[in-house]
Parts: sequence; structure tokens; C-alpha cells
Amino acid sequence: MKSIPTLCFFLSTAVMLTACNEKSSEKEKKACCVDIPPRFPTAVTQDKFAVADSSNSGMVYIKGGTYQMGGDNSQASPDEYPKHKVTVDDFWMDETEVTNAQFMKFVKATGYITTAERKPDWEEIKKQLPPGTEKPDESMLIAASLVFKSPGRNVDLNDYGQWWEWKAGASWQRPQGPGSSIKGKENYPAVHISWYDAQAYCKWAGKRLPTEAEWEWAARGKLTNNIYPWGNESVNTGAPKANSWQGDFPEKNTLKDKFYYSAPVKSFAPNGYQLYDMAGNVWEWCSDYYRPDYYKASLADNPQGPESSYDPEEPYAKKRVIRGGSFLCNDSYCSGYRVARRMKTTEDSGMEHLGFRCVRDN
Repeated sequence: MKSIPTLCFFLSTAVMLTACNEKSSEKEKKACCVDIPPRFPTAVTQDKFAVADSSNSGMVYIKGGTYQMGGDNSQASPDEYPKHKVTVDDFWMDETEVTNAQFMKFVKATGYITTAERKPDWEEIKKQLPPGTEKPDESMLIAASLVFKSPGRNVDLNDYGQWWEWKAGASWQRPQGPGSSIKGKENYPAVHISWYDAQAYCKWAGKRLPTEAEWEWAARGKLTNNIYPWGNESVNTGAPKANSWQGDFPEKNTLKDKFYYSAPVKSFAPNGYQLYDMAGNVWEWCSDYYRPDYYKASLADNPQGPESSYDPEEPYAKKRVIRGGSFLCNDSYCSGYRVARRMKTTEDSGMEHLGFRCVRDN
């Protein structure tokens, strides 16, 4: 799967976009637009966090089993193939994405500061970039995160810089930056969460992030080879089934589902396992490293992902898998609400449509 190198958004957008477009076919160009831009990395120390709760309150028991993992329709990307047999053991999964109220308890208990709230370290950033990449202006190296901003017009979907804004002060507590807050949104998913942040929360909560295989098994909700958590009916047909973008992305959202940004958890019907928002709302972290060719390997039962990360578009960047799509997903752009849809971003990423949910071993 081709994709625009993510750090080009901050460091060399014009050069990298041109290179991508020149070497991509028309079909590959469409896939370029679906990459997720990363947040600058910040090392996180997690050892001080004690387990907060060993119960399975707010979790759903997922009976393990064997299924065919991978793409189910013509929208599937090359990294969703080959479709292959996978077996997972029983586990417990959060019935919703981790909410602001839940994340607030963690922060109050630990004093944790998220990646988005920390000044980036250039020495860490440059490890993800080609040797010789010039240091960005100091104005970029500030505590900030990416927020969605509609350009209000039709734009080239290969250029995600048209709808992402690097906003100083944006974080899980201020999703749209200074002046915004989560007051009254305690039941919304926590966003601007990096992989490091999710890992820290999981350790504190006595849980872990799901493997990619566990996530897809759970998202399928007892259905066999169906495209979405609810079945095969298009996301655009009938009553709204998930929080996604309706209309012309990123210009106009018709608000058929009543939400422009994220929605409170449990706003839409659950899947067959009684899990909510396994499609749309916010992207969710998995524990696995990302490799586009991983499915071609011989996979054992309970696969844990590849031993290392590799994205040919950004070979120096360490990336993890994210799943489930978000309120920005649209068939013209990413169709991220498909259960087999794989996306990836660097561990430091934290954006307005990126959150997580946890699992626990049975």
C-alpha cells in the first residue's frame, strides 16, 4: 500500500508529495491519501504506574476462535492480503473506547503528561527521518498536536496538509486547542493519545492493547467474512451505523449521523459481541508493529505481529497498527470503518481522531 510519508507534513511537504505522486499509479495515488500524519515522539517512563483495577468491569468477554483475517471486498488494500486463517484465545475487551472520564482518573492518579503536552525532542525526531534531514524551525518544536480543519472547498486528497492543522496547546484536555475543553464530554473517547500514552494507561489499568488479530476478530462480531461490524450493508445506506463523514470530504459533512467530530461512546448500535464503535468515531491503537507484507508470513496461533516495523514509504519510522476508522472516514478517502482495514502511524502520533481501547487476558 502506497502512502505519503507522514513527517513530510512538517518537514518537507512539497518535495515528498511530488515524489509520491510521480511514482504512483492512479490507483496507488488514491491510497496515498489515507496515511495518518504522526505526532513528534517523546520518550515515556511508565514504571511508576501501579495497577488501578483488576476487575473486568466495563469489559466484554470475547470467546476465542478461528477466522479468515484480511480483506473482504474490492476496497481492500494490498496489505490486507492474503486473507489467511488465524486463531485467537479467549480475552476480555473494553466495550467502548477509553473515555475522557476514564483517562482523567488515570492522569489524576499518576500525574501523567501525554506526548502532545510535551515539547518534542529533535534528537528523537530525526531518528525517524532520512539522514541529513534539516532540523525544522523551533516554532514547530512545541507542545502541540494535529486538529482537523475543513478547507471549505474541494482539495487534492493526496495533500492531507489541506485539512490538518498543527495546533499549539491541542491535547486530550483541549481537543481543538486553546479555548476548547472536555467539560461536558466526559463520555467521549479520549483523543490526541499516542501509543506511548495508551501503553501507560494500559499498564496502570492492568490491561494491554489488543493485537491486530484480536482486534479484527472482535470487530467482526461473530459474523463471517463480512465487510463491516454490522454486516455487508454499505455505511452510506439506511440509518447511520457509525460515526463517519457523510458528504464530500473534507469540504462538507451532511451530518446524517448528527456528529461533525467524535461522538459520545455508545451513540450507535453495538456489534454481535456488544462492542461499541468498532467502526468509526476514532482510530484505535493495536500493539503490533506495522509491515505491509506481514500477512504473507506464516502466522502462528495468537499472532503478536512482526518483530520489527517497516513502511517502505518511511523506512526510518517505527510504526504501529491502528484500526477502526474515525469520524473523518469516507469511502472517497479511507473507508477505515471496514473490519479488515489496516492503517499505521508512528508511536508518537496523537491526533484529534486517534484513541484506543484495552483488552485483558482471560
